[in-house]
This record gives sequence, C-alpha cells and structure tokens, in this order.
Amino acid sequence: MFWRSVVGKLWFTFLLLVSVVLTMLSFLLLQFFENFHVVEAENDLMQTATKVSALVEQYDDRDLIHEMSERIKDPTSRIVILFKEQDFWVSESDDKQLLELSAEEILAEEDLLEVMNSKIEVKKQQQLMSNEDAIMIVGKPLNKEKGAVYVYQSLDIVKKTTQHTTRIILIAAGIAIILTTIFAFFLSTRITAPLIKMREGAIELAKGEFNTKVPILTHDEIGELAMAFNRMGRQLKFHINALRQEKEQLYSILSSMVDGVLTLNRKAQIVVSNPPAQKFLQDWYYEHNIESSKEQVLPDELSELLKAVISSESEMSREVYIQGRNWVIIMSPLYDQSYVRGVVAVIRDMTEERQMDKLREDFIANVSHELRTPISLLQGYSEAIVDDIAESKEEKNELAQIINDESLRIGRLVNELLDLARMKAGHIQLNKEKIEIEPFLERIVKKFNGPASEKDIHLDLKMNDPNTYFIADPDRIEQVLTNLIDNALNHTQSNGTVMINQESFDTYVQIYITDNGSGISQEDLAFVFERFYKADKSRKRTKGKKGTGLGLAIAKNIVEAHDGVISVQSKLGEGTSFTFQIPINSENK
Repeated sequence: MFWRSVVGKLWFTFLLLVSVVLTMLSFLLLQFFENFHVVEAENDLMQTATKVSALVEQYDDRDLIHEMSERIKDPTSRIVILFKEQDFWVSESDDKQLLELSAEEILAEEDLLEVMNSKIEVKKQQQLMSNEDAIMIVGKPLNKEKGAVYVYQSLDIVKKTTQHTTRIILIAAGIAIILTTIFAFFLSTRITAPLIKMREGAIELAKGEFNTKVPILTHDEIGELAMAFNRMGRQLKFHINALRQEKEQLYSILSSMVDGVLTLNRKAQIVVSNPPAQKFLQDWYYEHNIESSKEQVLPDELSELLKAVISSESEMSREVYIQGRNWVIIMSPLYDQSYVRGVVAVIRDMTEERQMDKLREDFIANVSHELRTPISLLQGYSEAIVDDIAESKEEKNELAQIINDESLRIGRLVNELLDLARMKAGHIQLNKEKIEIEPFLERIVKKFNGPASEKDIHLDLKMNDPNTYFIADPDRIEQVLTNLIDNALNHTQSNGTVMINQESFDTYVQIYITDNGSGISQEDLAFVFERFYKADKSRKRTKGKKGTGLGLAIAKNIVEAHDGVISVQSKLGEGTSFTFQIPINSENK
C-alpha cells in the first residue's frame, strides 16, 4: 500500500503540514484584506467628504460646488450635501442599483444626525429601511453652517474587491499546494530511495544472500547508513561462514566420535546428539517398549542423573546395562556465566572393555590351568625318578616318556601362544603360492584317514570344481584344515561322519568341514574362536588328546590374514559346520 510506505507517509506529512499552514495563512490574509478594504473604502469616502466640505465652506456658488463634487467623488458613490435640514443636494452615480437617499432618510439615523448636531465625523455600514442593500456611509460636518456632507456607496463594491482578493489568495494557495505536493513527493522519493534499496538488501540478507550490496547514492547520513549496511553485510557473511564452519567441524567431530554425546537443557530436552547417542536411545526405547518419535523421551537414568548434576553443579557418572551392553554415562554441567543452563552427557560403550577384562582374566586362568597340569606331572614324575620309586628300567623309561610328552605339550602351548600373539600384532609371514585344490585337499584328507579309521568315523571329501586353484600360503591353509578336521574328529562319536566339501566361485574358494558330533550350545557358539575355548564343557578334550584350546583362534587369524572369512554353525547334539572362504587371487593383498 502506498499510504503505508515511507514515501506516502513523508508525502502526506509534508502536504498536511503545508496545507495547515496555508489554510491558517489564507484565513488570516482574508480577514486582513477584508478589513483592509473596508477601512480603505471608508477612508476614501471620508477623504471625498472632506474635500466636498472644504468646497462648500470655501465657495458659495452651488453650481460650482456641484460640478466639483461630481468630479471629486468616485463614480460608484453618491454625495449628499445638507446645507440645512431641508436644503440638500444628491449627486449622480454610475451604480444604478445605488438609490438616492433623501435628507429625511439620512437624518432618521441617530449616528448620522449627530454629524449635524454634534459636529462629529461618522463612518459606518448601514442597512437603511428604504434600501435592501447595505451601504457604507461617512458624514463630515460643515463648520460654518449647520449642515453636513454625506458620502456613501454600496457594500457590494467592497465585497467584489474582497472576493477578487480571496480568489487570488486561493489560487496562490492552490498553486503552493501543488508545488508542495511535487516537491514533497520528489524530496520523499529522494530520501526514501536509498531506504528502499536497503530494505531490499535486508530482505536478501534475511534469505541468506550475504553478497548483497546497497548502492551509495548520497554522501549524507543516508549514504553513511548505506555504507554501514554494506559493512554489516560483510561482517554477517564472515560470522555466518565462521559459525557454519564451526558447526560443520563440531558435527564432523561428533559424528566421528565412538562415544555418544548428548547436550540437554534444564527442561530435559535434547539439543544436540550424535549417531552413537541415537543408538543408545533406540536401544533404550526398544527395551522399554517405547515408540521413537520426533519428541524424544529422555531415559529415566539420564533424567535422574540430569537432576542430580544440576542440583550439585558437579560432574557425575553412572553405568547402565541395556540390550546386553554396558554403557557408562558421564554428565557434566554447562554454565551460562554462573548459571547452569544444561548438561553435556558422554555415553561410552564399555561392553568390549568389560569383555576384554573378562577375557584377560579367563586367559590368565586358562594359561595357568594349562601349565599347572604338565608342570605338576613333570614335578611328580621327576621326583619319582630322583627318589628311585621307579626301580626297573622300564618304569623309569615310562616316567621319562611321560615327562618328555608333557614338556612337548608345554612347548606346543608356548609356541602357539607366541604364534597367536604375532598374528594379533600383524606380524604373520605368508609365503603365498599357487595351490591346486584337488591334490592339496586329497593329501590333507589322506593324512587323517588313519585316525578316522581308528575311531570308526567316515571321512568324506567332495569337490564341485577339482581343477580350480587359489593363491595362498599352503602351510598356513593346511594348518587351518588340520585344526578344523582334527577338531571335528575329536568331537564326533563312533560311526559318525566328517564331510569336507569344496565349492568354487568367481572370486573365492569356499571349504566346509561338517560333522554330526556333539555340537555346540547357543550360549557358547559366539566364543568358539576365543583362545582356550576347549575349556567349554561341550567341547572338552577327550582323554589322551594333546590340544591346547588355541587351534580355532589361530585358524581364524590365518584366514583373516588371507583376507578371508571363517564362520561356524552348530546345534547341540546334532553337529557342527565350519566354513571358510579364501580369495582365489590375493597376491596383491
């Protein structure tokens, strides 16, 4: 709307101000000129009356007086000379509407009568009874005789003059208003043009266009305002870019963090969160049967910890257990000067650390257990030899053989521990070469035919593509197959079956070792590749077996060193199936 714009408001203000001033000035001028014309007309009439009275007093010739009076007076006025009450003369007039007044009509007015009686001058506007129009009349007394000179004219003459003056004033006022309108519009447009540009620039800034510049059209305060606006735009662009960079940097940091981060205000509303924190919340919602929504519900543990941190204004921590995982929550207050405006919570998944602690303890216990038995046997049998408990040579040889076997068992345990440690550290050495799958698998299976026959276990080999080959370290792959086949034979009962199946694909070779033995429980299935897994009751070593419980762990590390994958499937009492994949060509790995 034009009237709501700055141009309209300034234009209307200027126009209203000038109109009010011109109206007041015109009113005062009209009053002044109206009074001025009346006074001037009265003075003119009185001056004529004075001249006529001087003629009457100076000359006795009435014809001369009459002639001179006609010449002196205004053509639109009339002169009445009263020599005596009944002796009077009335002049002619060009105004046909101006009636002749008789002496009786003039002397009927007390003010006019006083001119003759009191010898005073009179100026007045009169509405005579015999005349519908008002007249202006003045009276001048004669000093020598009891008479007077009256000069009068119609007020219409004064009104016409006043109307003419009024017309001129109104025309001048109208012209002044028109000029003021043009000037006000021009001035307001010139003043507001930079403001309009700045408004457009401000709208662009609000839309995020920080490169917008306002043209500097003048060098006054408005020009300085435009320069300040452009400077503000540059500063806004700089600060917004800085804030955006900081926000992106903070987002990248939060997104790349392993720990979850939540920022909460005093109303327990989530302000900032990262993916690990969202994972924690989703797990909590799932465990408590809460549907996630846009307005996220804060877990009770976090709410209680939030209240405690705000009240104590100190850092606090708490550990919770959700969906089988251990979470440690560390919450610290955020200050707005001296006022706690919220908290930041770091949510750390400690499940692996807790498992590693447990595995470390189990590892120490298992190593101690594995070493304690052979060491005890070594100590016991060596003492028996030293104390000559074994008298015959055969008994001593038998004890020495047991000592030798147990020392070899300790050596195998230590070597396998060192081998596993090197693999974990990435120091495994692989001597890769081309391996033809058929002779390689047949040789390994042939090696286990004897032990399988002794246990009355059927050992079967199937290959869907016997002519294929792959690049790998043959000794290490043989070690994997040996561990898996030996493991299957050890946990398969008589009349059981152990199957070795091979399949070839475009990029990898896949080998299955399947038995129908005792199987593995679901609780223990996830830990079969951990060190010393043989301690599991469902996979105990049968009497006389020399396993150390490290075979599956070593097999997994060897397969992963070849960029392969190993997995297991099992049902308790039904059997177990180990599967591993080796890339066909891993020379560049």
